[in-house]
Amino acid sequence: MVTRTGAAEPLVGLTVGVTAARRRDELVALLERRGAKVVGTPTMSIVPLREDRELRRATERCLVEPLDYVVATTGVGWRGWMNAAEGWGRSGEVRRVCAAATVISRGPKATGAVRASGLREMYSPGSEANDELLHWLLARDLRGRRIAVQEHGAPLEGFATALRERGAEVIELPVYRWGPPEDPAAVRRLVEQVVRGEVHAMTFTSAPAIDAFLAAAGESGRREQVLDALRADVLTVCIGAICAKPLSEEGVPALWPERGRLGSMVRTVTETLPARVRRELDTGTDRLVLQGNAVLVRGGVIALSPVPAAVLRALAEKPGWVLSRAELLRRVWQGASADEHAVEAAVARLRSALGPHKGLVKTVTKRGYRLAVPV
Repeated sequence: MVTRTGAAEPLVGLTVGVTAARRRDELVALLERRGAKVVGTPTMSIVPLREDRELRRATERCLVEPLDYVVATTGVGWRGWMNAAEGWGRSGEVRRVCAAATVISRGPKATGAVRASGLREMYSPGSEANDELLHWLLARDLRGRRIAVQEHGAPLEGFATALRERGAEVIELPVYRWGPPEDPAAVRRLVEQVVRGEVHAMTFTSAPAIDAFLAAAGESGRREQVLDALRADVLTVCIGAICAKPLSEEGVPALWPERGRLGSMVRTVTETLPARVRRELDTGTDRLVLQGNAVLVRGGVIALSPVPAAVLRALAEKPGWVLSRAELLRRVWQGASADEHAVEAAVARLRSALGPHKGLVKTVTKRGYRLAVPV
């Protein structure tokens, strides 16, 4: 059926995977507003530690004696610490001890949270890298200095150790931790969708989310297949270079915007993805555009389900050439349990969905199928 709405939406017909836990609804809304179908689930959960004894003990240590340096690593973590202190009735004391210290922050989000709490940072690296924060601190005499480090999700590997080796007393503030996903089955479904070629782009907003996604793929015995898909057919977009590090270590090319913002990341998807997947088909009387799971026609969009869309994409790789049922079975079902009758059924569904354009898919007797376009 041809619909008259959505033709101008740049991501219509395209499926984007989302793994974010924080601000997930905002990211999904931005993508859907541009026509994308969004699939996926948070690959991990954020466990707040407002009532955690470890965080409270660390906070009390900060208040025993003056601090020399305070390190803010994330906006959500800093706000979490301030909110927890307020819940304990100690927010005024925490702010005073931080105001008397030198505050440094990792990037704009952490800086914004620091300023929102009434404090000012002395230093924030342009790269938003923890390594630069550490380098800045190590350039100073740290013997006998007291340093509070707000962690984010997991202990900062090597950060506190390097400071202690220089003689500093380090107080680690575990404001929240990454936990297992709330819906592991949904994460496994996302893994399968990537392997089956049903996802055109994946978005990631944190490095731990990538690690958790690849770990889930490994538990399903699909890690290498997922990595192959990310290296080849699936566009991977991250919030920033630090987030993309686990992918680069696996040889997966990833894109990220200059500014680490959700809107900028969605803009990167919007500007990059359609050009990667679009195929124009000139039948001689009509010009059709195949984009993911949709066919763009004059004045409208024909939505396709994933399998018929995959059949059409396979035929469109060499328009006019004949593909046998066995070849379509190999390309579309990729070893899944199916036979040539499944191919015939998928072609029938494809023709039905194409409606007035169903003549685009031709049967070549005893050979297979081809698109009715000039070779």
